Amino acid sequence: MIRSKITGTGAHIPAQNVTNEHFLNHIFYNEDHTEIEQSPETIIRKFKAITGIEQRRYAPEGMVASDMGTLAAEEAIANAAIDRESIDLIIVAHNYGDMKYHGAPRDMVPSIASRIKHNLGIRNVNCIPYDIIFGCPGWLQALLQADFAIRAGDADTALVIGSETLSRVVDPSDRDSMIFSDGAGACIIQRKASGDSGIVNTAMRSDTSEELAFITSAGTNKGDELEPLFIKMKGRKVYEYALKHVPQAMKDCLDKSGKNIRDLKMIFLHQANDKMDEAIVKRFFELYGIEKLPENIMPMNIATMGNSSVATIPTLLHQVLSGELGTYRLSEGDLIMFASVGAGMNINALTYIW
Repeated sequence: MIRSKITGTGAHIPAQNVTNEHFLNHIFYNEDHTEIEQSPETIIRKFKAITGIEQRRYAPEGMVASDMGTLAAEEAIANAAIDRESIDLIIVAHNYGDMKYHGAPRDMVPSIASRIKHNLGIRNVNCIPYDIIFGCPGWLQALLQADFAIRAGDADTALVIGSETLSRVVDPSDRDSMIFSDGAGACIIQRKASGDSGIVNTAMRSDTSEELAFITSAGTNKGDELEPLFIKMKGRKVYEYALKHVPQAMKDCLDKSGKNIRDLKMIFLHQANDKMDEAIVKRFFELYGIEKLPENIMPMNIATMGNSSVATIPTLLHQVLSGELGTYRLSEGDLIMFASVGAGMNINALTYIW
């Protein structure tokens, strides 16, 4: 049986650590441009209670998504111990392109994938680089596309990257700006003709009616109409949508795999909001009549990393494999799941045997 197997991972975690106290001097506004009456201290305390985020990472000015993606890719290539000239596909997930500073123009041509291929010094003209814009589930969607190409016989080796500098598109007058962060994660995925390990199956969903405006771009909450526009999120709508649809998508994915939920070792969920992620996993298990969650089922890094969109899952996976997240460990034969939700609104899930 031909399966696509992850053979190496890498990540770039920016060095600049930004704590919640960084926002104490901000004046926050509502969507109607009125100032929020609560003090910044109160807003920040409630923010931490809701999201679990205590700090996040920002890239230094001048470092762009393609730079971080290159660093993550170099580590993944080294860990996979492959010749970079053997890579057939480079798929990069991002949402805002290369931006050198806060409010900088969004630079997407040539593609981020082409820039990373150039940075890696790959000369192979048959190595095809391209980008996808898919919201926060972008890296996972890129992984699905790489798997499709491998199963179709169009590729043997793919480099899949998620890289984002969300700190460049946040509105300082919007309290949601505290959610977002920067980072990059990558993996090498290769064709394996024997053994059970690798991607088992996938599931996807897209809702683009009223859901299209749940995460979008707009001017500042303060009322400034600046260009480029800033990331905006209807937090309550996103939360309700995720809780309603993500657990079912995960169940559909697991059911189609033919695997038993009691054999599921770990879930790598997009690091969006720790309360939301915990609620999603709890509801997922409840769909199988299981009230008590297994121990160590869901590694999380959002408290210290924030939400770096497409980079959250590959960074989380890399940290687990590197032994950086406490007692979380993966062993050969472990059944795991990846799942994500974000702008679109889009949902995807994938089952994998390690």
